Amino acid sequence: MDDEEIPEVVELPIDGVLDLHGFDPREVKALVEAWLDECASRGILELRIIHGKGTGTLRRTVHALLEKRPDVASFTLASGDRGGWGATLVTRVPQKQK
Repeated sequence: MDDEEIPEVVELPIDGVLDLHGFDPREVKALVEAWLDECASRGILELRIIHGKGTGTLRRTVHALLEKRPDVASFTLASGDRGGWGATLVTRVPQKQK
């Protein structure tokens, strides 16, 4: 059996805020999708994704993903006191009660 390095499992709190600092950019799409799904299952409607300012690549990736989701009503860059162009505020569409 090889002594392959097993990646550490990181459990994220689901509280409507996702900070992408420290995540591998290749993991971001799957991470954000899973996080949005979990927020939806918990009925969280107001979200904040912190992607950082950097070159804007991560922000563009997040925004492209949000544009494709039917459960996202709107999204915008945060105000200066909430991260400015380093964070995106998302409003989800409320799920219909069954």
